[in-house]
Amino acid sequence: MKVTVFTSNQSRHISLVNSLAGIADQVYAVQECSTIFPGEVDDFFRRSEVMQAYFKRVISAERDVFGPVSFARDNVRQLALRMGDLSRVPLDALADALDSDVYVVFGASYIRGPLIDYLVARGAINIHMGVSPYYRGSSCNFWALYDGRPEYVGATIHKLSKGLDSGDMLFHVFPREVSSDPFVHGMMAVKSAHDGLCYHLERKSLLSIPSVKQCRDEELRYTRNEDFTDEVAQQYLSNLPISEKFEIALKRRDLNKFLNPLLI
Repeated sequence: MKVTVFTSNQSRHISLVNSLAGIADQVYAVQECSTIFPGEVDDFFRRSEVMQAYFKRVISAERDVFGPVSFARDNVRQLALRMGDLSRVPLDALADALDSDVYVVFGASYIRGPLIDYLVARGAINIHMGVSPYYRGSSCNFWALYDGRPEYVGATIHKLSKGLDSGDMLFHVFPREVSSDPFVHGMMAVKSAHDGLCYHLERKSLLSIPSVKQCRDEELRYTRNEDFTDEVAQQYLSNLPISEKFEIALKRRDLNKFLNPLLI
């Protein structure tokens, strides 16, 4: 099996690449790169003292769950791009990566132009870190926690579409284990998304899952990157979920609200 993944360069993205490489003969990883020191370096997220404090917790949790940034496995071919450049690259430059059996998008920029047409036609899969259609847009699991709804911290595996996170859904994934640290729990949700996708790919059951259209009437919040301000981050850091209430909410999650839920 050949797999192409369009992703980024943080350790969680590299972990997905390596997980796919563990079940595939060949993986093509097209990685859009940004700083691995968010909050300290101006990039996708702005540099500020508040952002440094917030992302210090994020980076620590990511390291706990995924380890430090690392090299990919031997059966991975990598192409590094600047974040946002993917849609500008001519298809012929990606030719080797566009002859795969499976296409996965996780953490790449919003794909446009001929590439999105090609990927949609080939049935590409998107990993959305957030539970659609309830939370859509940017940093969805953060906003679920900000709203006091930890039971909505998870991932949606859905078909890639031209709209942002709007493709037909296949299943939702949640971490089986519970962490009282919301930052660690968020990273555990990312790992459960990787494991859930690989679970179905390895068993060749992904394509047999009926897809379901998203109902926009069920949307609780749609967010953009600019919504995540210093004020919001500081408010969140000052009012982190109480561990007992956090764990109770997760254990009381009503799985009937979700599509083919997988706890892994």
